[in-house]
Amino acid sequence: MYLYFLSQGLSFTQVVILEAAYNLTTLLGEVPTGYVSDRFGRRPSLLIGSVLITATLVAIGFADSFLELLVLFVTWSMGYNFRSGSEDAWLYDSLTDLNRSDHFPHVRGRGEALALAIGAGASVIGGYIGGINLAYPFFLAAGVMAIGIVVVFTMPEPKSYRRATPDRLRFRESVNLIKKTIGIRRIRAFVLYYFVLFAAVLYVTSIFLQPVFETAVLELGASQSTVEPLLGWFYAIVSLVSAGLSYHTGRIYETVGVKGWFATVPFLVGTGLVALWFAPVLAIPVLLGARSVVETSRSLAIQHVNIHVGTTGRASVLSAMAMVSSVTVIPFQLGSGVISDVTGPILALSLAGLVLIAGSGALLALSSPLRSDDTVAKISSD
Repeated sequence: MYLYFLSQGLSFTQVVILEAAYNLTTLLGEVPTGYVSDRFGRRPSLLIGSVLITATLVAIGFADSFLELLVLFVTWSMGYNFRSGSEDAWLYDSLTDLNRSDHFPHVRGRGEALALAIGAGASVIGGYIGGINLAYPFFLAAGVMAIGIVVVFTMPEPKSYRRATPDRLRFRESVNLIKKTIGIRRIRAFVLYYFVLFAAVLYVTSIFLQPVFETAVLELGASQSTVEPLLGWFYAIVSLVSAGLSYHTGRIYETVGVKGWFATVPFLVGTGLVALWFAPVLAIPVLLGARSVVETSRSLAIQHVNIHVGTTGRASVLSAMAMVSSVTVIPFQLGSGVISDVTGPILALSLAGLVLIAGSGALLALSSPLRSDDTVAKISSD
């Protein structure tokens, strides 16, 4: 995607403005779309989101100006707004029907592992097709997403959701539920730790992965014509490593736990990013590691929030978490884009790593973001 934008003459600053517009839309739309899911059903929300994303992917393949892409990124974000929170709420509620809500990390991890494994093959195919025309992968992605629209029609609403009398939920009650959740000190601290800091830095690595990878492989002797295929293979490796981690999310949750994972992984990622300034040759393994922990980190974070929230309002709360993350990432994006245009993306990534290390250390010292309690009372909208 980013090579496609850069090939159309966009600067790094314009690219991050697109991303900022995406996240600003997330900020404005997450809570209302989460309420739609809680009020009218998970399936309608997922259907609207899938249709919007499919149409946007097709349009991006035909776009040829910054302003067109800016409008499309807003639409793209709205599509994911309708899916964000609804997907995980649907899964958690479905597991609740089976009295197996504690299996959420396990099931979500296995599902993400399957998606990532399939994505590995798609990455290789997309790399070669992108070598022909960088717009073609968008059309193929739209075709796959269109299949998802059909799949959504086969997904029943969970019984636990229907029993929760969502027709009585009002928007003000949904907002109050979010406030109650954030009011829990350990959740508020964790939101800062993961959704504000760690997730934002991981997002920045996704923005600059492609140009940094291109620079790295060219310096290693690859020809310009092989960049897209090599990038496809790299994404395939990322997907396979991510799939391996995601497949064992349940085991990680049971053995290492949320505390063990988040007390270690952010510092490893931050140290790797800082090291790029001193040894740019490490870019490929460092970015491989940073991108591979994204889904497992997200699954563990969502489970940590899920156990504090009841069925009614779950999508709204999870959407609010995504909203918080989107707000935080905007200054990261704009600052890193300007720095990259002046000095290159390596410095931007290194500074992001430094912020991650310092911020994580400060939060661990001053608050209790990773504290866990033996007994958890679920918050309801009542």
